[in-house]
Formats: sequence, structure tokens, C-alpha cells
Amino acid sequence: MDGLVEFRTGDGAVVTVEAVEEERSGSRLVSRGDGTVQATRTFEGALDGVRSAAESALRVFRDGSLKPDGVEIEFGVKLSAETGAFIAKGTAEGHLVVRLTWSPAGPETSPAS
Repeated sequence: MDGLVEFRTGDGAVVTVEAVEEERSGSRLVSRGDGTVQATRTFEGALDGVRSAAESALRVFRDGSLKPDGVEIEFGVKLSAETGAFIAKGTAEGHLVVRLTWSPAGPETSPAS
């Protein structure tokens, strides 16, 4: 069953999210009386892996031969108290949407003679 997890930001603010419960054997996190679990890392720390994945994906599409004017990458992200953030499964595969855009070329100008 999914529950609530509180993450602290770097500046001390609290972000409460609905999180997935990991199916692991062994130890389990203990929740407060209201069912909320304290995360083991900051909110920013939880998102580090997703940020790295986005940076890598952007490099792949920007540095390749396609040379798009714009790259939009959408990740489905789930948050867990222990693991942090991870790319969510949309159907049978991981959830990732990539949009590449190109602007139409302007009219060519001939050099003045």
C-alpha cells in the first residue's frame, strides 16, 4: 500500500508526497501515528538520480546528428522513503517521453554584391 513520505528540502522546508511502498524483505520504515514516514534523504537528494538521467538523455539528443532546436524529456517519477526518486513504469516499460523540435529555416539571404 502506498503512503505519505516527508522529505526535507535543502532550506529546511517539508515536502510531503504520496509514495510507493517498496517490496523488500527485511527491515521496514516505521511511520508516525498519522502514517507518515520520514525520508532518509533530502528532497533534492531523492531527485539526484532522475536529474542525472535527464542530463544524460539531453546529451544524447543534443550532441547527436539530429541537432534539434528543442528537446523536451518527460519522466514519470515515483518517490520512496528509502530509495528516493526513480523513473516510474508507465505500462510494461519505464515511462519516458522525448519530443524533439526544429524551427523552420528562415529565408536564405544572398550576399550583397
